[in-house]
Amino acid sequence: MANPSPSASPTGNNVAEFTVSELSNAVKRALEEGFGHVRLRGEVSGYRGPHASGHCYFSLKDDKAKIDAVVWRGAWSKLRFKPEEGMEVIATGKISSFPGSSKYQIVIESLEPAGLGALMAQLEERKRRFAAEGLFADERKRPLPFLPKVVGIVTSPTGAVIRDMLHGFRERFPTRVVVWPVRVQGEGSAAEVAAAIRGFNAIAPGAAIPRPDVLIVARGGGSLEDLWGFNDEAVVRAVAASTIPVISAVGHETDWTLIDLVADARAPTPTKAAEWAVPKHSDLLAETGKLTLRLQVSVRRVLEALRRDLKSAARGLPRAEDLAALPRQRLDTIAHRLEGALKARVQRCHTRFAQVAGRLPSPRTLVTHHRQRIDATAIRLGRALSANTQAHHTRHVRIASRLAPRLLDIRLTRASDRLEALERRARDGLGRTAAVRRARLERASGRLQPAPIRHRVERCAERLDTLTRRIERALAGSLGQHRRALDGQAKLLASLGYHSVLARGFALVRDADGAMVRSAHAVAAGQNLEIEFADGRVSAEAVNSPVSPPGGSAPRSEPRKAPEKAASSASKRPAKDQGTLF
Repeated sequence: MANPSPSASPTGNNVAEFTVSELSNAVKRALEEGFGHVRLRGEVSGYRGPHASGHCYFSLKDDKAKIDAVVWRGAWSKLRFKPEEGMEVIATGKISSFPGSSKYQIVIESLEPAGLGALMAQLEERKRRFAAEGLFADERKRPLPFLPKVVGIVTSPTGAVIRDMLHGFRERFPTRVVVWPVRVQGEGSAAEVAAAIRGFNAIAPGAAIPRPDVLIVARGGGSLEDLWGFNDEAVVRAVAASTIPVISAVGHETDWTLIDLVADARAPTPTKAAEWAVPKHSDLLAETGKLTLRLQVSVRRVLEALRRDLKSAARGLPRAEDLAALPRQRLDTIAHRLEGALKARVQRCHTRFAQVAGRLPSPRTLVTHHRQRIDATAIRLGRALSANTQAHHTRHVRIASRLAPRLLDIRLTRASDRLEALERRARDGLGRTAAVRRARLERASGRLQPAPIRHRVERCAERLDTLTRRIERALAGSLGQHRRALDGQAKLLASLGYHSVLARGFALVRDADGAMVRSAHAVAAGQNLEIEFADGRVSAEAVNSPVSPPGGSAPRSEPRKAPEKAASSASKRPAKDQGTLF
């Protein structure tokens, strides 16, 4: 819309009149229709968290510009990644304007960090902060229980991780496992993991649900974005505040998260965490056998020592003949003292043997314990098989009830209705999009008039004619200059050539080889010569050799008959290459 010129009168002005609201709404529609969805990269500025209404307001900026951003409450709850002050992010949304302040803004629908570098920078910053608080100190880590009765696992109940861990428990040492199901990826996973850890610690001893002796937080491998929930501050602080020892089994051996640093132990894989939590049953049996053997050997050694002491004491007793020689009273005294010493020694041996035997379980006790465990396992196995069969039967009945043809017809009808609704929405959307594109095309075609193109073509034709005339003039001038130079060279050649001398009556004499004869003494008698005149060439033959006149007088004139003879046999030939007289 063009502004009216200052000289235009108000009565003659035909520009449309808008109110402020109409203009603001028109600008808003132009922004929303002109840009649509955009992806915008920038640094978060002015972030103060969600507003009391649930909406969130902040800005995105770079080194040259700044734009306001808003996240509505519905979109805020669906964001997988929450912004932080100073973080570089990539926002996807629509460009719009707020008519109340005449500012344009981006309405964010999804948010993600600007590449892996931003996540790593945030992870390093959290790591430094938690390390400064002492959450990663080795003094805080507690030893794992040797033989836990109950193991608590925080993981997804539908993944392969829990199956591998339960298989590991069955293979090593059957124990009671309590699983707290959580989401291990996506929005809300960190809050669920932290709540599960706090929930296990809140179980009181002796409750209906047993309190675990050790906790395992497990998840399979993945990228940094997939494991980001285990770097959340709530999860780290929940593990640090846990009174139950925690084993971190998140990802593979090459993956690491902040929960690995704060946990009491970090297992490279979830299966390895199950191996660390409980000892191996066969190893316990082997160790028990070794300790039993050592105890039996120790008892045998004690009995042998007592037997040797008894034999030594018996050898120290006096012989019978020596006792007969002693007085009766002294003999009674010695016998009484010997009897007391023997009784005391036997009592001490008996007490020591009782102590050793009290610590050593009897074979019947050992066999009874294992027999009891086998009976209990057999009873549990029968119950488990019955329960498993009943569960599968119930599941089969439930699934069979859901697989009725009527239900399938209902689902197909609903899917067909939904497909038709989507088709209508797609058709309406395509119509609206086509209308918008048609309007834009009409506006663009209105600007593409043939008059400017015709005017430009005419200007180019005029310029081409001008250049053609300039080229013709330049070519004519160049040809005239070269023609004058050629005429001058021709005149110079005519003035310096020997043809002008021949025209004055001179002649040029050549021998049979075409070499120029410069002296009469170079001519021998009977030699064929060629004489060139201005108008042609004749052949001649020298009659005699030239003789120098005495006294240096002029040579004799040759007989006239020779020239006549030569002239009679001469034949004119066209001129050859130019020569010179010099």
